Amino acid sequence: MIHGGAGTLDNVKDQKTAVRYLESLRRVLEHGREVMQLGGSALQAVEACASLLEDDPLFNAGYGSVLNEDGKVEMDAAIMDGRDVSAGAVAAIDAIANPIQLARLVLSESEHVMLIGEGALRFADHCGMPRALETYFYTPERIEQLKQAKRKHKLMLDHDDAEEDSEDQKYGTIGAIARDPQGNLAAATSTGGIVNKRIGRVGDSPLVGAGVYADNETCAASATGYGEDFMRTVISKTISDFIYMKEMNANQATKAGIDYLIRKVKGRGGLIVIDKHGNCASGFTTKKMIHGWIEQGGVTNVRF
Repeated sequence: MIHGGAGTLDNVKDQKTAVRYLESLRRVLEHGREVMQLGGSALQAVEACASLLEDDPLFNAGYGSVLNEDGKVEMDAAIMDGRDVSAGAVAAIDAIANPIQLARLVLSESEHVMLIGEGALRFADHCGMPRALETYFYTPERIEQLKQAKRKHKLMLDHDDAEEDSEDQKYGTIGAIARDPQGNLAAATSTGGIVNKRIGRVGDSPLVGAGVYADNETCAASATGYGEDFMRTVISKTISDFIYMKEMNANQATKAGIDYLIRKVKGRGGLIVIDKHGNCASGFTTKKMIHGWIEQGGVTNVRF
C-alpha cells in the first residue's frame, strides 16, 4: 500500500492532473510488487516505493518538498522493519534527494534510531551518500507556494488553494507499507512538512508510533495528516495496539483508530494499514486521501 497525501485535493481540478496522480501511484505499486516478486523483502519494497514517490515533484517529499520560512527544505523520514521493530529516522534535513534512503542507513548502519539536522548530514557523508544541490529542490510550484503563504502571513499545507481559506486542505506526506511472502511487515514515511513552517519544526513522519510503525505481530502503518494531531495520539501504535490487545483485523483497527483520532483531538488526515494476515485497510478524516494498494497479490487499486 502507498499514500501521497490527504485533504480536499482541490488542486486536482482537471482530468490531466488527476491522471498524473493515479498513474504515478500505479507505477509505484507495480514496482513494489516487482521488488517482492524478485525476492526482495518488505523492507526493500517500502524503501524502493518511498524513493520513487520522493523523486516525483507531485508529492511533498524529496524533490517535491515544500519550503520553510527561509525558503529552504527541511525534510523528515522514517522506515521500520516489523521483523524486530528496528527503525531508522532523520529529521530537519536538507541536501539529501532521498531522505528515506538515509533513514534506512540509520537503521542498518548506526546504533541509533533518529538523527537530525547537521548530525544526520554528517552521517550521510560518512556512509558515502551524495548531497544534492540546493537548487535541486526549488521547483516553480514550491517557490510560488511560499510566496503565496508569505503574502497571506500564514502557514500553508501542500497544494492549498491560495484563493481559498479552507481548513480541510491537503497534507502532503508520502508513505509505503508492505507484507512480503515470508509474512514480514515494513513501513516507510517521508515528508517536506508545511509551507512556510518555522525552522526546526518536525512533524509525525519520523516518529516511531506516530507517523510510521511496523511489527510482525500486528501490522504496518503509515500516516499522512496534520502531524501534531498524530504525534499527540501516537496513532500508528494505537492501531497496532487495537490489533494486539483486542484481536482486531486491519479494517476494524483502522476504524477504531480513526474514531479515537477524531474523539481525542479532532485529528485531520489518514492512514494506510496492512495487518499480519495481509489484509489492507485505509481510513481518513479529510474529504479524500490519495492512496493505492495491491491486496493478497491481486489487482492494483488506486483512488482519491
